[in-house]
Amino acid sequence: MRKKLVAAAMSTLLMAGVLAGCGGGAKEETNVIKLGGNFELTGSVANYGNQAVNGIKLAIKQANAAGGIMGKQITLVLADNKSEAAEATNAATKLITQDKVVAIFGPATSSNTLATVQVSQDNKVPVLTPTGTNEKITVDNGKTRPYAFRSCFIDPLQGTIMANFASNTLTAKTAVIYIDNSSDYSKGLAQSFETLFTQNGGQVLGKEAFLQKDQDFKSTLTKIKALNPDVVFLPAYYEEVGKILKQAREMGMNMPFLGTDGWDDAKVVEIAGAAPLNNSFFSSHFSSQDTDPHVVKFIADYKQEYGQEPSVFSALGYDAGLLMIDAITRANSTDPAKIRDALEQTKNLQLSTGLVTIDANHNPIKSAVVIEMKDGQQIFKEKVTPKL
Repeated sequence: MRKKLVAAAMSTLLMAGVLAGCGGGAKEETNVIKLGGNFELTGSVANYGNQAVNGIKLAIKQANAAGGIMGKQITLVLADNKSEAAEATNAATKLITQDKVVAIFGPATSSNTLATVQVSQDNKVPVLTPTGTNEKITVDNGKTRPYAFRSCFIDPLQGTIMANFASNTLTAKTAVIYIDNSSDYSKGLAQSFETLFTQNGGQVLGKEAFLQKDQDFKSTLTKIKALNPDVVFLPAYYEEVGKILKQAREMGMNMPFLGTDGWDDAKVVEIAGAAPLNNSFFSSHFSSQDTDPHVVKFIADYKQEYGQEPSVFSALGYDAGLLMIDAITRANSTDPAKIRDALEQTKNLQLSTGLVTIDANHNPIKSAVVIEMKDGQQIFKEKVTPKL
């Protein structure tokens, strides 16, 4: 009988301990809103991921200082996808199933984001990429992905902007397209540029390709040089862009090179050198020379926090943070489905890069800029506002 009483007492104590443990965990969780960050913290495009994270952290810090959301503090749980698609998928799975986040920021690149969207759809957890511009991220076979969103404009807009810039501003009649064949981002941009440049009466003389992490581009550049185009369209990321421009100028290729937001990183000047980037232009989401008061305030806040100028990836990360914080606040809930609904209903929200409305395909309607590189410095060239 005594053994039975002792066993019963031990069982009661164990159960109390279990319940106390559960209660403690539940109490802790109720005071925190856990958001995931699936980013390229190491690897070939780590600069993009880390800068986007800096922007997100600043938005979260400001929100927490203002009291958080629903009286709760926001916590950012980061996972490093190492700039690889397979790792990005693993990171998304971990954040959802192990870390139990209610929404995810990232990844930074289109290819890595495309590798994760199905995970978010299957688990019904919103994913918001600050900088993934490929249109397939939010739309699959003509249907909007319910849980996929972005805070940047999409590739067709960039391709259209640069095709019009080539035709109208530079009066180019011929072009060669030089793409990163390992990048969905690069391929999508090339297609939209070619479509509109041709419609404008231009001729694409040829297409060449390289792969991410290539070092020597002289063979394909020799082919491009022989075609002597008015412009070369190079939709790629800063590491390869810097090396290509350096080698191209060494070969006497002085025609304008055109690019997109993948160029928008200070590292491109370190890699190419200032002079080789002269006579090159790219589209982006943000210019530090913009005098809009919201841009000015964001730059001041960022410089105070990090002691340096923000890049476009920092600005878009900050915008993504504001977009998510606003959605959770309006949803008044940490239910992923309600957060999804609120993101979808975003209208005329003031972000650092301008007013944003989320369209039916979960893409933001927003302005873009064209930037010229001159002696290693970015010079604001023109601003383009899409028709609503």
